[in-house]
Amino acid sequence: MSSHVAGLGLDKMKLGNPQSFLDQEEADDQQLLEPEAWRTYTERRNALREFLTSDLSPHLLKRHHARMQLLRKCSYYIEVLPKHLALGDQNPLVLPSAVCQLIDPRKFQRMKKVGTAQTKIQLLLLGDLLEQLDHGRAELDALLQSPDPRPFLADWALVERRLADVSAVMDSFLTMMVPGRLHVKHRLVSDVSAAKIPHIWLMLSTKMPVMFDRKESAAHQDWARLHWFVTIQPAASEQYELRFRLLDPRTQQECAQCGVIPVAACTFDVRNLLPNRSYKFTIKRVETSTLVYEPWRDSLTLQTKLGPLEGPALSHSVREMIF
Repeated sequence: MSSHVAGLGLDKMKLGNPQSFLDQEEADDQQLLEPEAWRTYTERRNALREFLTSDLSPHLLKRHHARMQLLRKCSYYIEVLPKHLALGDQNPLVLPSAVCQLIDPRKFQRMKKVGTAQTKIQLLLLGDLLEQLDHGRAELDALLQSPDPRPFLADWALVERRLADVSAVMDSFLTMMVPGRLHVKHRLVSDVSAAKIPHIWLMLSTKMPVMFDRKESAAHQDWARLHWFVTIQPAASEQYELRFRLLDPRTQQECAQCGVIPVAACTFDVRNLLPNRSYKFTIKRVETSTLVYEPWRDSLTLQTKLGPLEGPALSHSVREMIF
């Protein structure tokens, strides 16, 4: 994007007839400007229009906002990787799974806290950069809509500087969208006697959020069928944790209408529910030792029905699994 802004060589741009986009006020301005000044004005104005409709279009900003909302719902993990593998080295200690066993657990817990802090800061900075892009586009669009020719003539250097600033913000935003490497100040491996200890890199990785399928999930008289999905399916199967609880319990016995269920699939039937009552369901991945930040989990409220029992016969009881 920076190269695009640097390439605003307006004398080299191929422009169509400027009268095709001029309004009446611009036509009046044309009468007040010298031909050379008018040519410069229209070329620069058209360059700004091109920048705002391609590099900083409303559609592009909308996509970035959607991506930002998704990142705020993702789960963040710390990955342990050897910095490099020696050519032909068959030592199993360089394998990632074995590397984890060499790391001091207390030092690893400290690095997880660093990863949590880095992730939070990165998300805050991304939000701030996106606000700067919104503000920058609004500011540049106001110049484009204004009939005042001065920003495109005597003050054009200021506009070019603003274009470069906005472009740099976009570059920073796109770079920061990808979780990066964690800086390790101290050795993570305490056993210095271990042979061939590899150089270790700690990286932050992202997993897409787990979300309920609201079209497929439904409640019946005394049971509910829940479906959920991940936007980008993981390479390996994952373990999930499904929680449910009765909203507004009226008796002590009804307070027991809750539970936590481990599930290895993306669907589950919760049974032995009370009819005509509201239940809240929550889904998330089962926590692992490498999880550093999980700011969001999806929840869904369903109300069971009155009337005859719907769905298949009871095959097992959630109550039996939990209590």
